[in-house]
Amino acid sequence: IVITNTPDVLTEATAELAFALMLAAARRLGEGDRLVRSGAWTGWALDQLLGIELHGKTLGIVGYGRIGQAMARRAVAFGMHIIHTGRSGGMPVDELFATADVVSLHCPLTPETRNLVNAARLAVMKPTAILVNTARGGVIDQDALVDALRNGRPGFAALDVTDPEPLPLSHPLYAFPNVTITPHIASASVETRSRMAECAARNIIAALNGEAPPNAVNHPASPR
Repeated sequence: IVITNTPDVLTEATAELAFALMLAAARRLGEGDRLVRSGAWTGWALDQLLGIELHGKTLGIVGYGRIGQAMARRAVAFGMHIIHTGRSGGMPVDELFATADVVSLHCPLTPETRNLVNAARLAVMKPTAILVNTARGGVIDQDALVDALRNGRPGFAALDVTDPEPLPLSHPLYAFPNVTITPHIASASVETRSRMAECAARNIIAALNGEAPPNAVNHPASPR
């Protein structure tokens, strides 16, 4: 059985969504949208929904592969400082959580990274910090995140992935106005989903023609 995947096609779209979530958390866009739609907004106020500026802040990237580096390129354009940790090196992960104003997760879900974001690491985050997850839900200990949010840190969480998916509506994360949850849409652009379909089709056609697919996972692939 030949196993294939569709690598490299969703790097830019995922980085864009991660950056969008970071911006939404920093400027409290979800809260603002809900306020306007509720009819409770009475007009401009000096201290209403004050967020934080990203310029000059430190972005900590966990997992410095293709997507993590694409996220870093965007952050540099905003005048952010970049720190990172991952298999290729970087600073110790505990130091990153304590230092960063934003922690963005871009690591794979493995036995080593499951619950990487645990109670101890959440406890050292800044009370104004933002946690962004476009990796996999299991990278975060969600019970620990709920407890940490109740204790005032991090300041915001923006999650495109949860564990499980979808997250039951009874889950306590929904009760926090400073938490944004999107429905696993990091790759949901017309361009990226089209490239994913084309890549999958090429793999299938090659395998059915007795050729090695361009993106075989089980190397060496031996199609009949």
